[in-house]
Amino acid sequence: MQTHAYGPSADHVGDLYMPQRQSLERDLKRADTPPVICLLHGGFWRLPWGRDHLTAIALDLALRGFAVWNLEYRRVGTPGGGWPGTLLDVSAGIDHLAVLARDYSLDLERVTVVGHSAGGHLALWAAKRGARGPVCQPTKVRIAAAVGLAPVADLRLAHELGCGNGAVENFMGGSPEKLPEPYRTASPEALLPLGAPQLLIHGSGDEDVPVEISRRYARAARAAGDDIDYVELSDAGHMDFADPKTAAHAALCEWLTRRWSIRA
Repeated sequence: MQTHAYGPSADHVGDLYMPQRQSLERDLKRADTPPVICLLHGGFWRLPWGRDHLTAIALDLALRGFAVWNLEYRRVGTPGGGWPGTLLDVSAGIDHLAVLARDYSLDLERVTVVGHSAGGHLALWAAKRGARGPVCQPTKVRIAAAVGLAPVADLRLAHELGCGNGAVENFMGGSPEKLPEPYRTASPEALLPLGAPQLLIHGSGDEDVPVEISRRYARAARAAGDDIDYVELSDAGHMDFADPKTAAHAALCEWLTRRWSIRA
């Protein structure tokens, strides 16, 4: 693992994990440029949660043959954190893969953004980044697929449901009524169709991010014409997605290995 900076802030860093050799030796006929997983941690966009929360997931995915970019970003509680700074960070961090590809073997045609909880919001948003709004800018890396793990996929609905004790309003800097246009540019549900294949996995008993958010989002995405798979797990808790030994993580790995033809 190597840590790389993608900007001037102490939070503008990511950890790059290259696949373990034993994983690649299972299929020597494949090109030596592995698909890339960009990980985005949760924590309701707030400190103190950081990318170390997904270190075990990053290690497991690297052992399975993926290159993993575990990205940090500015969060609420640090200068520039929240809307739109956090979104700008995620976009810049993903685009930094083009810089890393100069020195590392990375398949930039197979980049999947995977996010947990608030990171799931960021992952889905990233699939449509550059579309409109204050974060509209040229992009250097195309997102081939996006995955939300118990994601905050609809900011308005999450605000209505009181997720994270006011976390959405805290992140956005106000309510949907006061900031209608920022919510339209930042909420994945409002940006549909995203135009990229998606996977949502959610536990039906999730007490932190209600499963109804993913249910409604999946229906809306299909209605908009997006290619989306939705997996609902009856026995998965919100934090299961940070543990590589859980059924929740197994569901993620099955989808990723099938989509990118990586041998399990």
